[in-house]
Amino acid sequence: LRTTMPSGEELYISVDADTFNSSTHGKLGYACVQCHTDKHEYPHPKKTATTLREYSLQGYKSCEKCHSGKYEATLDSTHQKALSEGNTNAAICTDCHGIHNIGSESLTRSSIPQICERCHSEIYNLYEQSAHGAALRDEANPDVPTCIDCHGVHNVSGPSTDKSFRLFSPQICAKCHANEDLMEKYGISTNVFNTYISDFHGTTVVLFEEVTPDQETNKPVCIDCHGVHDMRKVDDPESKVIKGNLLKTCQKCHPDASSNFPTAWLGHYEPSPDEAPLIFFVNLFYKIVIPVTIGGMLIFVSTDIWKKVNQKWEKRK
Repeated sequence: LRTTMPSGEELYISVDADTFNSSTHGKLGYACVQCHTDKHEYPHPKKTATTLREYSLQGYKSCEKCHSGKYEATLDSTHQKALSEGNTNAAICTDCHGIHNIGSESLTRSSIPQICERCHSEIYNLYEQSAHGAALRDEANPDVPTCIDCHGVHNVSGPSTDKSFRLFSPQICAKCHANEDLMEKYGISTNVFNTYISDFHGTTVVLFEEVTPDQETNKPVCIDCHGVHDMRKVDDPESKVIKGNLLKTCQKCHPDASSNFPTAWLGHYEPSPDEAPLIFFVNLFYKIVIPVTIGGMLIFVSTDIWKKVNQKWEKRK
């Protein structure tokens, strides 16, 4: 069955029973009128929507009755902001979850980026070729991040609507790259995150987070060097941080950087006899000299005080 909208578009009003019964709502025994609250009587009230999209926009708010928490979370999202500004193509509940097939087995972790692709195809093309996207596409690897791991599920956010998104983006990366158990599975060092927050760039970003969280940082975060949706493995010829491309990456912030500029950066290595030996031995020197100097002074002062106390005690005797 179908009916024609005033726009000339056709609205299908037949629902496949098997599709609905295999959905989350169907398995729980929900009745049609629990969502279609205006259809209790027949003939049904006349439709006011003139297009298919307008019909969807009128109907999706029925989700709020059962899913108020998730619905309220969407009100602060990038999608809802776009919708309130008049963009009727902004995503609503049914665009991502489906209509009568909600929660079907076809919705898997691997399918999440494909859902986002419906609106964000250019970004999906970048993600699909990235280290994360390729692992999800080719291996169905459950450990790699999908869109919602970085941008959120219902409270979707991004740099266009959240000024602090870029500033706090290293914490998004840290969810995986500071996880020792997860990184050990793939032979990746968690020092990647620790060395970032201990160098000049990361230390400045941490200060921004603590002092002025609403202010845009002028120092690079992970995505500035590795890419946003197109991050590659460090040995990939197209990687932005591979030795041959690193100078170009640095020049985005340091336009006058010369060919030896990247060599001043330790990367994500901690100083060692093999990596940056001079810095390693200078650090080692201070780690020994400072405790010995301060410790010696404390011993000297404490023994001097002890001596004077003993002298006063002897005089009293």
